[in-house]
Amino acid sequence: MEKVWLKRYPSGVPAEIDPDEYTSLVEVFERSCQRFGPRLAFANMGYAMNYTELDQQSRAFAAYLQQTLGLQKGERVAIMLPNLLQYPVALFGVLRAGLVVVNVNPLYTPRELEHQLQDSGAKAIVILANFAHVLAAVVAKTAIEQAIVTEVGDLLPFWKAKVVNLVVRRIKKMVPDYQLPHAIGFNEALANGKRRSLTPVAVNGEDLAFLQYTGGTTGLSKGAMLTHRNMLANMQQISAWVGSSIRDGEEIVITALPLYHIFCLTVNCMCFVRYGGLNVLITNPRDIPLLVKELRPWKFTVITGVNTLFNALANHAAFAELDFAALRLAVGGGTAVQKAVAERWQAMTGIPILEGYGLTEASPVVCVNPVDIAGFTGSIGLPLPSTDIQLRDEEGNEVPTSERGELCVRGPQVMRGYWQRPAETARTIRDGWLLTGDVATLDEQGFFRIVDRKKDMILVSGFNVFPNEIEDVVIGCEGVLEVACVGVPDDKSGEAVKIFVVAKPGVELSAEAILAHCRTQLTGYKMPRQVEFRDSLPKSNVGKILRRELR
Repeated sequence: MEKVWLKRYPSGVPAEIDPDEYTSLVEVFERSCQRFGPRLAFANMGYAMNYTELDQQSRAFAAYLQQTLGLQKGERVAIMLPNLLQYPVALFGVLRAGLVVVNVNPLYTPRELEHQLQDSGAKAIVILANFAHVLAAVVAKTAIEQAIVTEVGDLLPFWKAKVVNLVVRRIKKMVPDYQLPHAIGFNEALANGKRRSLTPVAVNGEDLAFLQYTGGTTGLSKGAMLTHRNMLANMQQISAWVGSSIRDGEEIVITALPLYHIFCLTVNCMCFVRYGGLNVLITNPRDIPLLVKELRPWKFTVITGVNTLFNALANHAAFAELDFAALRLAVGGGTAVQKAVAERWQAMTGIPILEGYGLTEASPVVCVNPVDIAGFTGSIGLPLPSTDIQLRDEEGNEVPTSERGELCVRGPQVMRGYWQRPAETARTIRDGWLLTGDVATLDEQGFFRIVDRKKDMILVSGFNVFPNEIEDVVIGCEGVLEVACVGVPDDKSGEAVKIFVVAKPGVELSAEAILAHCRTQLTGYKMPRQVEFRDSLPKSNVGKILRRELR
């Protein structure tokens, strides 16, 4: 496919980047710590850590993992944390020890956590005490040898930490009882590591940096193998794209999306650490009044979000009273941004939302709108530098401009494959091309638009939900004979999960009973929002349930 999009590139954006400019994410991180030492790096709950402190804390954690736990290069460490200061310390500590980060959604149920820990073979896990009871229920069935438990306020100043932890544990009672006999506290691990020396580990671009889990068509999530080079390439591509819009050592980025999600991990954490930026971490973005209160002290220059977050902020009266004079970039990802939301946001802030497109398997950014757009385009933008895109029909042939085809991607940001799943890898990556399953069109200027989805995946507030997993859970509810799961439009989350259920003959089955069963097996965004009972479900001539006829 001719790269017609290059003609629309903003001035100064190169057609290609050098994905090998740096040897590893560790090199980028350590350079930033040296260059921006006293500059604030991460802020949370009214306290900020500078780059020198982050360097020292992450080095201590790396030394603990390496010298005390004896973990060897390439072994996996799970991180199950919300946006707290502990996250970047643990993240960069794991990478500096030459280990592989396994990001885990803190809201996972025991079933979901057990699968991810078993599949990754993680030897250690960093987990918030609020969720330790979930780990305790399954840890014996995993390869976890050491649990490192932290409380919300552990990295805050001494007395503030005491108060925050007391409120969370004793007053709000947000820490259920758990039994993890050999667990160690996060601060204890740091103290241990500070007494030890970190032996430098030779890490190169082809080494794994992350096992980033994404929904599986078989009902189980699978780990996308993202190398240091994959992540570095996407950082370089994004940096080339935004150009002089971002200024070294001057940016304040609002990080309300979870860092364990690939979009925020790459765009907010990795990219802005490279720039010497300050990430303002929002622990609970669902509490919009509190979020707005946390934004008020900052003259923030960048904010990232999904449609639901932008919509909630744009409709909150107190948000409109904030000072947006310093704001230069608003970036939307994870799911489509609605036109009404984008227009309301721009009217309020004076800044358009740069909508993009990506997926876990591409580290994640593939396309994004140019920084010079005047307003909402309704497209996913242009391919990033060093990114090739083809649109293909069902037979794998390229389609002409303006015709629909499956969006296929090739570039240095495309994953190595799925962890221990060669068959799934072979279905998804063919001749170096990543088959996304999303159907798109291309216009004469080079802008792409997503128009359909080949996969049955449901996109809920930027998170992938695969119907097979939901169906596997629902069918385990007593009284369910058959079930089909589809996505339906939702004003708040873009899409929501709907299930169609056939009850066993003679059984009285309620939606409440099904939902109660689901709550024990599924994290919140995967929960069905609608339940419809049917006498039967549409099927093909070989008995396969036809989800498309239920939409």
